[in-house]
Amino acid sequence: MASISLGKHFESFVQDQVSGGRYQNASEVVRAGLRLLEDQELSRHERMIDLKVEIDAAWDDPSPSRPAEEVFERLEQLYGNMLKDAKSESA
Repeated sequence: MASISLGKHFESFVQDQVSGGRYQNASEVVRAGLRLLEDQELSRHERMIDLKVEIDAAWDDPSPSRPAEEVFERLEQLYGNMLKDAKSESA
């Protein structure tokens, strides 16, 4: 079906996988890699959908918004405390 060029690095990797006995031939190695890529892309797509739902819910939230200064002060306090804790643990 398809003729592909893998380059030296991946050709060597495929050969190592076949030589190691895990796969019978290069096609099996490529199919396994494509299955992983497909799973990764589906997972990424699902995360994007979940994130969109969360963003939409945040936009629809009737709670009053907070001033940016308040949010940044809270974050600085939170991460400042985390940094202090990390420094005291390493001492």
